[in-house]
Amino acid sequence: MSDVEDEPQQKITGPLENAWDMKVPEFRPEDNPHRLLEESSFATLFPKYREQYVRECWPLVQKVLAGHFIKAELDLVEGTMTVRTTRQTWDPYIIIKARDLIKLIARSVPFEQAQRVLEDDVACDIIKIGNSIKNKEQFVKRRQRLIGPNGCTLKSIELLTKCYILVQGNTVAAVGPYRGLTDVRKIVQDTMYNLHPVYAIKQLMIKREIAKDPKLKNESWERFLPKFQKKNVSKRKEPKKKRNKKEYTPFPPPQPESKIDKQLASGEYFLKDEERMAKKRKEKDEKQIEARKVREEKRQKPFIPPQEPSTSTLPKNVAETKVDVNIIKKKVKLAQKKKNKPQTDYR
Repeated sequence: MSDVEDEPQQKITGPLENAWDMKVPEFRPEDNPHRLLEESSFATLFPKYREQYVRECWPLVQKVLAGHFIKAELDLVEGTMTVRTTRQTWDPYIIIKARDLIKLIARSVPFEQAQRVLEDDVACDIIKIGNSIKNKEQFVKRRQRLIGPNGCTLKSIELLTKCYILVQGNTVAAVGPYRGLTDVRKIVQDTMYNLHPVYAIKQLMIKREIAKDPKLKNESWERFLPKFQKKNVSKRKEPKKKRNKKEYTPFPPPQPESKIDKQLASGEYFLKDEERMAKKRKEKDEKQIEARKVREEKRQKPFIPPQEPSTSTLPKNVAETKVDVNIIKKKVKLAQKKKNKPQTDYR
C-alpha cells in the first residue's frame, strides 16, 4: 500500500450534462505564462464600397485588439486589413479571432456585432451559397425566402439561435454561440436546397419548449418533432398531339419566291421609279383612310343613342291599359286643397 491515501472518487448522482450546456472556462494570462516565440499575421482584402466604413471604425478596431495585444494595420492603397501578434501576446488563439473580426468587417458586418467574435464562447461562420444553385432566378427567390417579408424570417432565426445573421451576395455571415451556428448552417443549406425555413423554425421552437422540462432532458425528442415529407403533386400532362408523317418525296421543296419574282408576277418590276412610288403612296393613303374611318366610328360610338323599346315589345297588360288625363287632374287638385286647408286645434 502507498503512504498517500487515495482520494475518494465522487459519485455522479445526476445525469451527465449536455456538452452544449457546459460553460467554457475563461482563459487568463496566468494559464499561459510563456509568450509566443514567432509572429503570426493574417491579411484580408475589403471591397471599395466598404472603404469609408472601415476608415471610420478602424480606431475602434485597433483599440479593441490592443486590449488583447494584437496589432492592426490598414492599407487603403492595396485595400487590405492586417492583424499580427506582438511580444506581449499571451493567448495563442486570439490571432484566429482577430482574423475572423477583420473578415466579418470586410463582409459588411457592423463592428458592434463583429467584435463579439473575440469572446471565448462566440464564433463566426461564413456560409457560401453561390454555388448551390445554377439557375440565377431560383437562387434569388430562395435567398429572399431565407430573409422573409420585411426580414421577419431572418429575425425569428436570430432569436431562436441567438446569432446575428447577415445575408449579402453569395454568402451568409453568422456570429453567435457554437450551437446556434450549427443550426444556422443547417437552415441556410436546407433553404437553398428548396426546404422552407419555416419548418426548421417550428422544430427549434418545439425543442426550446421541451428543453424546459427536466424529465425529458435525457430522452429522445423525435416523437415530439414534426416530420415534414415532400409531397410529389402529379401534374397532368396534356396528351401529345400526334404528328402526321408526310409522304416521302425524293424531290426538294420548291424554292420560295424572291422579291424580284413577286414584282415580275404583279408587273411592278416594269414600272418606272416614279410610278412605283406613286403606287406605294396610293396604297398608303388608302390604308390611312380606312384607319381614320375605324377611329371615327369608335369616337362616335358613345354618342349614338340607344334604341328605345317599342310598344309592341311591352307586356300586353301595359300596352292595352289607357290613361285618363281628367281623372289624374282631379286627383292633383284634391291633394292641393288638402295641403292648403288650415288645421284646427281642438285642445
